[in-house]
Amino acid sequence: MDERRIGVFDSGLGGLTGLKRLMKLLPGEDVIYFGDTGRVPYGGRSAATIARYTRQDIHFLESFSVKAILVACNTASTVLPQLGGFDIPVLGVIEPAAEAALRATRNGRVGVIGTAATVRSGAYERALAGRAETLAVPCPLFVPLVENGHFRPGDVVIETVAREYLEPMRDFGCDTLILGCTHYPLLRGVIGEMLPGVELIDSGAAAAERMAALIRSRGLESGRTSGSVEYHLSDDPEGFERLASVFMESRVTAGAKKVDIEAY
Repeated sequence: MDERRIGVFDSGLGGLTGLKRLMKLLPGEDVIYFGDTGRVPYGGRSAATIARYTRQDIHFLESFSVKAILVACNTASTVLPQLGGFDIPVLGVIEPAAEAALRATRNGRVGVIGTAATVRSGAYERALAGRAETLAVPCPLFVPLVENGHFRPGDVVIETVAREYLEPMRDFGCDTLILGCTHYPLLRGVIGEMLPGVELIDSGAAAAERMAALIRSRGLESGRTSGSVEYHLSDDPEGFERLASVFMESRVTAGAKKVDIEAY
């Protein structure tokens, strides 16, 4: 048994969709969640800046002596290979999501939508190379629209933007689509209406499942029957509980603490 906590971070609050799945799989674990809300989104930043932010986020979580870290951010996950080795397991979302897509696809055509930086990195194309035809499309407006409440079917703003972004996927004929940003599961309804019959892969959930398997295989379970989550943000936490409840799809009553992430 290992009573240390698990660390989870994202550029904002989208990573809470992955956290939700992780808590369902490992209900006895205590978790530290960090959302870099002061610098969200990462998707329009340079690779060097994303690497610096990701390194700081990891260092912050390491300060709690966590036993493993889930990088619930596709953009941050693209730079993990260049950050070197870690003393504890640090798991990103790219490989777990790619493997889930390969298990799901029937026609061998896998689409990917993500931030500009995630798509520019080519990380998913490399993960799927030689095993599936891949088309990756950047969707830079999805994150700010979701964080401002535009994610439900019938919302003319998100539907207009989504229709333009998803048109290439219809032409490509993919039967599986990786939601390459942990904000995007909130858009399942909108995307599902526009791409009927296409299997949607939740990258955060896929990574949470991989993390749960890792914790169990290494004997790192806490041994408790119920756990807790401590939330930290890099910007003013005002309104956190309302928005967090949207991403978690259940009421969040725990407040969040503000962190000076630049100190890490």
